[in-house]
Amino acid sequence: MAEFKEISSSQMLSDVLNESCQRKIVIFKHSTTCPVSARAWSEVQNFISESTNEVLVTMIKVIESRPVSNQVAEELGIKHQSPQVLLVSDRQVLWNASHQSVTESNIIKALEGESQPFNISL
Repeated sequence: MAEFKEISSSQMLSDVLNESCQRKIVIFKHSTTCPVSARAWSEVQNFISESTNEVLVTMIKVIESRPVSNQVAEELGIKHQSPQVLLVSDRQVLWNASHQSVTESNIIKALEGESQPFNISL
């Protein structure tokens, strides 16, 4: 099972981005008021429970932790969307997807290097 952590502060985000130099990190940006995001969160939870990867999966609640969500966009250079998932290694985004493209299978493909390097949203 993948490891999971919620990010709710700037310091926690900095720590996670530093950790991305040791292993791949999945960052999930979640809107707690959006039905599309609720479906995406279900996909991420399935990935967490089924994964055998040594990956850290993180979640940022974009409404409750807006400054942290904005910091992700600024530091990683990826336009904010919600729901959104980013695969990060060495403080660089290897892949990201948003909305309906946030699926367990797309996350697995990204980790295996089978997806396009950037947004595959429809």
